Amino acid sequence: MKIVENLHFFPWNNPLANNCNTYFINGKKKILVDPGHYHLFDHVRDELSEMSLTPEDMDMVIITHGHPDHMEGIKIFENTEALIALHGTEMTFIQSVAPHYGEALGISDFKPDLLLEEGDLTIGDATFQVIHTPGHSPGSICLYWPDKKVLFTGDVVFNEGIGRTDLPGGNGSELKESIKRISRLDVSYLLTGHGDVVSDRDAVAENFKMIENYWFSYL
Repeated sequence: MKIVENLHFFPWNNPLANNCNTYFINGKKKILVDPGHYHLFDHVRDELSEMSLTPEDMDMVIITHGHPDHMEGIKIFENTEALIALHGTEMTFIQSVAPHYGEALGISDFKPDLLLEEGDLTIGDATFQVIHTPGHSPGSICLYWPDKKVLFTGDVVFNEGIGRTDLPGGNGSELKESIKRISRLDVSYLLTGHGDVVSDRDAVAENFKMIENYWFSYL
């Protein structure tokens, strides 16, 4: 599903299996955001195939956070030229709580090619802002694309929802502050890790307002 020029949404709508939404940026450099589970990757492969592309054509895979339903699919790219990008804090957290995570993913001695950090990230002809947004996990990021007014939120916020904080490394206070921070951005498309995209600036603002009014009392 095309969101705006050069940006495509590969939703996960199957209620029988947990998996995340995947997003594809088809610029000078081809970028996937959150490939999802390895064994559920075929829907991404099929979507790429409709554009006459394959995983081997990807230049970078950006992971919003280290939970398996968002990053296990990086195994697909093990023998390709694609660079894997993950926030440095998330990688440190993974190494501390799950030192054998690479083996669990099927990749021995897994290390990202790029450790993301707060600030601008230019890939080909696109410049993004990496925003460190802990709370759901210590090294979660949101990725803001100012030129398109697009915000990739991972599991920080959803359409009328927020990421859970009861998993290792979760923190309600940090999640609240992260949500407050991203709510100040000029966003027309909120691209969430699960569920529906929120489109239109007013709808995005209303979604943040609903989250603050309802969900903040639980954090």
